[in-house]
Amino acid sequence: MKDSSKKWFSLIAMSLGVFMGLLDVTVVNVALPTMQKVFNEPFAQLQWVLNAYTLVFAVTLLIVSKMGDMYGRKKVFLASLILFVIASVVNGFAPTLLILDIGRGIQAIGGAGMMSLSMALVASNFDGKRRGLALGILGSVIGLSSASGPLVGGLLVDAFGWSSIFFINLPIGIIAVWMTIRFVNETPSYGKDQKIDFIGMILSAAALFSAIYGLIQKETHINWAWTDLRVGGWLVLAVVFLALFIYAEAKVQNPMMNLKMFKNINFVGSALVAFALGSGIYAFNTYLTVLMQNYIGWSAFDTGIRQLALSVWSLILGPVVGILGNRFSKKWMIVAGLLISGAGFLFLIGQMSPTMGYAQLWPTLVMIGIANGIVNPLLNSAGLEGVAPHEMGMASGLLNVFRQFGTSFGVVILGLVEANRYADVVNQHAAGLHLPAKLTQGLINAGPFSGHQIAFSDVISKAPFAHELQKVVVNAFDKGLVQICYVAGAIVLIGAIGAAFFMRESKEIIE
Repeated sequence: MKDSSKKWFSLIAMSLGVFMGLLDVTVVNVALPTMQKVFNEPFAQLQWVLNAYTLVFAVTLLIVSKMGDMYGRKKVFLASLILFVIASVVNGFAPTLLILDIGRGIQAIGGAGMMSLSMALVASNFDGKRRGLALGILGSVIGLSSASGPLVGGLLVDAFGWSSIFFINLPIGIIAVWMTIRFVNETPSYGKDQKIDFIGMILSAAALFSAIYGLIQKETHINWAWTDLRVGGWLVLAVVFLALFIYAEAKVQNPMMNLKMFKNINFVGSALVAFALGSGIYAFNTYLTVLMQNYIGWSAFDTGIRQLALSVWSLILGPVVGILGNRFSKKWMIVAGLLISGAGFLFLIGQMSPTMGYAQLWPTLVMIGIANGIVNPLLNSAGLEGVAPHEMGMASGLLNVFRQFGTSFGVVILGLVEANRYADVVNQHAAGLHLPAKLTQGLINAGPFSGHQIAFSDVISKAPFAHELQKVVVNAFDKGLVQICYVAGAIVLIGAIGAAFFMRESKEIIE
């Protein structure tokens, strides 16, 4: 087989791994109601099926990235792929929620390895203009996998049950493992004779764990103050661990992370864009799905079909922007993409109403989808420009950390914006309906998601004030979503400004 053909088959292998790893971040959302019936557990406990994956995924990204740089990215990518597939099968057979949570954590280690090393492997397996095209295609896969979770999950759960979302990884994984062995070229083991920086690994994992866990605590307990030790204590601890990590890395002879990478202003700009992409666009998708399923009333499958207007652009635009990125400024293309998403948020603000349908929603989906389809592929290639070959695994891992941390941060911040506005609107209108005080407080404590379930429950629907109450709850969510659009728009605008000021077209390598 010609070397050029082998390279493209290697891209397919890495794309399959990335698709599985990221799809499993979002696909589980659709299966949670079914899982709740099977395991008979409260929803607060069930959320750890999501949180266990998110937490371990973020914590291990940098560690597996460094191991790939040291011992060969293909070896670590392949090991991650196999671990992911085995954990997926275990999850499908999980007899209890605890076993499923543990399996999801193990699965996340494999997902982190596949995600963080795929970009570095593509960068080392391709060169010249083909590298930009290949990274563009990989970026389109990243965007597609993140956005297509509701559709894929809805299809599988409806047809085969919740366990199918894990079993589907077995045939795909076997193909990806064979193709990785057959077609992906190994990278040099840049640090095989170096000592492993265990201190750096432990401190980086502790910092990320503390930060993500603190945000999860806030997300699941909206009423807890930031100063509550169960929230703020973890975030302060994250800052302490980060400071210790920076101090340790500056002293160690062979550090886990070369802090000089952050002297590369282009990489700093790329990290800022990755954070804005996660906290502005990916986090917003969570509330967009809630709008479509809970408040408009579409099924998971119907929601997934309609969200194709958002996700399909990642598939279409990835290769195109990869080619265009070799001819035009990646920086200004990224700025334009982020501004398009901002326009999408502003458009939705003008369309928001309790009677909103797909006709009012699809233009926003298209604009956000086009933005993601432009920014994600270019971010991968632009972020690795100027990074030394032996640092590419760590650099791609860091970009993924910023994207993942941005998503976790955005979900919490946007959730607080929604919850606060929802509570204000419910309070304003409750007195006029002469609702029982306990019901009003119950709706506020339940928040916009569970509040909808209460308002539309069989018991409340029989009350004389039911129709007016339901209108209030829907209006409260809509008002909160308007505020979310303003905040998400501000985030992507800051990301666009950061890209304009910090990103470069420089090829200088930081040693």
